[in-house]
Amino acid sequence: MSNKGKGSRLERELIKMFFDTGDFAALRVAGSGSTPLPAPDLLVGGKGKVFAIECKSGKKRRYIDPEQINELLEFAAKFGAEPWIGVRFNNNGWHFLDVKSLHISKGGNYAVDLKLALEKGVSFNELIA
Repeated sequence: MSNKGKGSRLERELIKMFFDTGDFAALRVAGSGSTPLPAPDLLVGGKGKVFAIECKSGKKRRYIDPEQINELLEFAAKFGAEPWIGVRFNNNGWHFLDVKSLHISKGGNYAVDLKLALEKGVSFNELIA
């Protein structure tokens, strides 16, 4: 399966998790990453909360272009949503991080790995609580 296909599958997995709570609705944003306008991967709302989520998955570590982070923050501010980075590493559940908790790599990209996700991130259940 291609990386894009895996990412789409995991985004759909996360949407189902939100719907399965019975309290949240979620949708994938068409054109996310392929439009010149800022757009997160997912929009989620429920229980008086609104989340704009940029989703990432991988084996050990993911790098995120600063432009993606800036677009997430811009969209979230305009939409009135909380910006989150959702990460799912192989054989681990979803973790959600505040942008401020991400590391900046030597190359200038933001970086997240499983250790950081476990230390600084919140679980799905903590996010929706």
